[in-house]
Amino acid sequence: MRRILTTVSALAICTPAFGQGIDSQGAAQVQKDISRYFGSQAFEKGVIKVEPKGDAYQLTIDFKALVNAFPKQDFVKFDVPAYVLAVKPRTDGSWDVSSVLPAKGTFEVKTPEGQQNTEIEIKDGKFSGLYDPALAAFTAVTSSMAGMTMTSKDPKSNVQASAGATTMTGTGAKAADGGVDFTMSQTVADFSETVTIDDPESGMRVPLTFHSPSFAVDATAKGLRSRAILDLVAFGVANQEEAKVKANQAELKTLLLAALPVWQRFDGAYNFRDFKVGTPLGEFGMTEMVAKFGADGVSQNGKLSYGLKASGLTVPAIAAQMLPAWSVSLLPTDIELNFGGSNLDLDTMARKAIDTFDLTKEPPLPEDFGDKIGAEFLAKSPKVLIEPSIIKNKDTEIAFNGEVRFPFDKPDPTKKPDMDLTITVSGYDKIVEKLQEAAKTTPDASNAVAAALAMKGFAKTLPDGRIEWALNAKPDGTVVVNGVTVKAADPVVDPSQEGVTDDEAIQEEGTDPAQDTTEPSEGADQPEQAPQQPAQQ
Repeated sequence: MRRILTTVSALAICTPAFGQGIDSQGAAQVQKDISRYFGSQAFEKGVIKVEPKGDAYQLTIDFKALVNAFPKQDFVKFDVPAYVLAVKPRTDGSWDVSSVLPAKGTFEVKTPEGQQNTEIEIKDGKFSGLYDPALAAFTAVTSSMAGMTMTSKDPKSNVQASAGATTMTGTGAKAADGGVDFTMSQTVADFSETVTIDDPESGMRVPLTFHSPSFAVDATAKGLRSRAILDLVAFGVANQEEAKVKANQAELKTLLLAALPVWQRFDGAYNFRDFKVGTPLGEFGMTEMVAKFGADGVSQNGKLSYGLKASGLTVPAIAAQMLPAWSVSLLPTDIELNFGGSNLDLDTMARKAIDTFDLTKEPPLPEDFGDKIGAEFLAKSPKVLIEPSIIKNKDTEIAFNGEVRFPFDKPDPTKKPDMDLTITVSGYDKIVEKLQEAAKTTPDASNAVAAALAMKGFAKTLPDGRIEWALNAKPDGTVVVNGVTVKAADPVVDPSQEGVTDDEAIQEEGTDPAQDTTEPSEGADQPEQAPQQPAQQ
């Protein structure tokens, strides 16, 4: 994806010169269009070069020239071959783009802990796509490589990773409500990574391995404001000096508003097959592992979602031996966890921030702006969502879902959120039976039996035999389970007395004579006191 973004930025939204061949005049026009997004110095210093080459223009990005364009430093060093793209104008106004990916690159980074060295090698990497300047996006793209290796080493660890054949395809099209809709799918074969923690100071050496015969990456976006984002890039290039940015902040605000909501919706997922994790305790495994993420754009009622799914979980024998024998049969074999948020009003926050900021002032936003905008955000009742989730093994299944609400208009650590949580269990009797059997030989399991039976006493039996707990925790501290109050509301505390000790409260109401320790003034009559013991040395 980084290489694709590099290509997009390089092409920007330059327009082919129709009716003219591939020549130096056309190359000059392409360079002029691209300079809007990179600045003229990128060409003057040889970082980017455009020249006619056969039936296409050759676009060269020279990373060595890029390094030389910056002040000399020894913090970062890298050696990457120039990235060359062939860009060919089509009669419909789009561009054919192709390139061979750099075969090898090395990087050196100095950190306070020491130097980190990284080397990446790509075998037979290729890229091709169809770029539409009107959309400022690719309408079609493909990429592939025969394999990849990566090594990285620092003073306390080293990493070795490799992947086999990799392919990627993507599409883009004009969105109905503006922007671009795109999809991307990538498959990687024979992924392997070894991470070795090797700390000479502590003597710790821990190897970890990760392997999957195949994994896939999928992503979709709706209404991506690609052109508006490039316009912001162009503004940054044209207004690099602070004074120019301040003078043109009205234009900046217009461009920022045009970029909203950045995208309508974005979703992505990683899917690993037969994923194995090797540790000093043995190999943990799962037949499938899926990690997913989704987010609305900047909207008045946005939603976020996160998910993690692991199926066919297995643990090594030595790890199982470290657990109580009775607990091994209760270990989950499948887990699916889904969380998120809703009622997220980022649009109001963004628009008010854009409208309010003034770059000619310090600070650009009023000092109380954060508190005010935070109060407005909470006033829209944002929620933390516990989407339907499952934990199960061969005998039992635990399902749960719920939400957490924030019924107050400003952050307040003394106030509790309002939470609903529903937990449903099938096979609960199996859990109790196993605990009761374990209690015959393992006294520690007796406490677990008592807790399990007590919990069942609060449960409601459903028509299909499952048992359920519907829990509500209220802001006043009340906890209700299946309609029964199991915890009363917290005592009401006078905010003016919160955190005040009993002694301090007495002092506020009037000094207690019995506790008066004020020393009498010199010469005043003093009551006779009992002789005191000398201090112990």
